[in-house]
Formats: sequence, structure tokens, C-alpha cells
Amino acid sequence: MARDLTIAIDGMGGDFGPSVVIPGAEIAHVRHPDVRFLIFGDETEIRTELEKTPKLADASTVVHTDVSISMNDKPSQALRRGRKTSSMWRAIDSVKQGDAQAAMSAGNTGALMAMSKVILKTMPNIDRPALAALIPTMRGESVMLDCGATIGPESKQLVQFAVMGEAYAKVLFGFDKPSVGLLNIGEEEMKGTESVKAAAQMLRESNLPIHFHGFIEGDDIAKGTVDVVVTDGFTGNVAVKTAEGTARLMSSYLREGMTRSIFSKLGYLLAQTAFNMLRDRLDPNVHNGGLFMGLNGLIVKSHGGANAAGIASALDTTVDVASADLVQKIAADLAHLGDMDEEGDGEHQNKVVAT
Repeated sequence: MARDLTIAIDGMGGDFGPSVVIPGAEIAHVRHPDVRFLIFGDETEIRTELEKTPKLADASTVVHTDVSISMNDKPSQALRRGRKTSSMWRAIDSVKQGDAQAAMSAGNTGALMAMSKVILKTMPNIDRPALAALIPTMRGESVMLDCGATIGPESKQLVQFAVMGEAYAKVLFGFDKPSVGLLNIGEEEMKGTESVKAAAQMLRESNLPIHFHGFIEGDDIAKGTVDVVVTDGFTGNVAVKTAEGTARLMSSYLREGMTRSIFSKLGYLLAQTAFNMLRDRLDPNVHNGGLFMGLNGLIVKSHGGANAAGIASALDTTVDVASADLVQKIAADLAHLGDMDEEGDGEHQNKVVAT
């Protein structure tokens, strides 16, 4: 580890709270023994779980909070009820105060985003944050954003997503210039919404430090045609949830087929290694952990229903982005957007939309 890292954890987040969050942190601690954890939540519940894992307890500091945010709370309700006193708020605020380099929560997505924006604010040259997630593909993994934070973004915001996604892919995959594609209903230039077409032209004509592939279609996501898939939050969220549902459907069909007869059971035994590999590739917990991008701090969102392995996966992502100083890398790339604005990009954008 290049430097000492402390990761803040919302210990009460998710469908199961400390009973799953702490075992997940234990797995992450084994993988990252030099990382310390700052865990916020009900001290009694958290320490009950920590007693089962002394090594994690030694690497953790527990901060008691009286309030936990429900998965059903509206963002406005969460802000009123949990402002400054909830485990979620305190975990995010620890990043702002410099007590932790990044925070992870499996809690209410809307509340987490609302609190993160209030506490950390958006970065210069960013209008709205985006939720970036890892998507399994035939080539490995791709970054997709937005996956649910911003509905109906303008073309300029899609360009911002492209810049942030490219910086994230650099950190995750180690590529010098990851490829970026705009999700569309076809590859032809005349197809798509006005905002998507305008964003594509802005990316083609800009001097941004990215490799813009152009338009991609839905089937390109699984193919891994590009390293970064850029779309709006509504479409991205539907795509992610559809992929997860399809994975569960395939797993269900496989289980059903493997138990139909003695021959199918025998075939399963002979191909068990291949089936286990497929199961692991399709497991959403393996790819768990979405990053809120565009904020002055690093916040990772875990699936609310994640198991311990899923929590550990989200913490792996948290450690990776914190180790890489991702905020600084994004800020450097975003400086180019400021240059575009100075060149009168707003007038150019209006011209593109009108054609």
C-alpha cells in the first residue's frame, strides 16, 4: 500500500445491517490487511459482530450513532432525520474531514446521493454526479455510467460522464486511453435523442484526452465493445437491472436442467468446474460496488441486498479508488471541460441540437 488508508463504513446500511456488513469487512480485511476501517452505527450491534473477528476489530474504530437511514426513506426525509446524526451522514462526513479517504454504504441510494452532494459538493466543471458501476463482459469488465443518479442529462453532462468514466477506467484497468462509447439505439449518426447526438459531436470535435469510439448499441455492452459505456441514469439503471435479472434467469434454467435426470446430474458432475466458473461470472456480488463520481470525495454504493462477499467486493472497489487518488485524476481531466466552455461550447451545443 502506497500510503496508509482508512475506509469509512456505514455499518447500518443495507437490508441486513451489521450482520452482513461486518462479515464483509472481515473478508476485505484479509485482502487488505494494511487498511483501517472507521465503522459508524449502533455500537452494541457492531461490536457484537466484531467479537467474532478479533483481527478486524483490531483494525477498526467504531463510532456510535443513534440514527440509521431506512431503505424506504425518501432523500428529503433522510436529510431531515439523519442530518449529522446518522451512520450514513457520519461516514460521508469523515471523508470531508479527512478522517477517511473514502466511504462505503449499502444503504438507501437516494439518501446516500443526497447526503453526499450536500456534504462533499460537486467538483468544478461538473453539473451533476453520476453513479458508475462495473459490468461483466465477454472481454472482462466495462465501466457504465450513469446507472441511476441523473435522469435526463443534457448533452454537456453526458460529455462530463465520458470524462469521469475514462478516468475511472484508467485506474481500474490500467489502460492509457480507455475507449468510450455512447449508448444509443443504433450506430448511425442520425439516430438517438438530440442530447445524445449533440454529445457525440462534442466528443468527436473536442480535444479531451479520451478515445471516443462513437455510438454503441445494447448488445455491445455484453460484448465489451468499449471500456466505458456512457448513458443517462434511467437507461443505465434499467440495463444493469436487466443484466442482473438475466443472470438469475440463466442460473435458474441451469439448475433446473441439471436436476432433470440422472444423465444431466452426471453431466453436471463432469462439468462442475465450468459451471462454477459460470456461476461466479454471473454473480452480481462479484461485481458489486458503484462509485458516485463528480463529487469532492469518494463514495461507493453497495447493493442493499448484497451478501458478505458482495460487501467485500464493494470495499475492494473503495480501496482501489482511494489508493489511486481518483478525485485528483478526474479533476485533471475535467480541466479540459473548462477550456471547452471558454471556447463557446454552449453556443456550439445549441447549434448541434438544432440540426
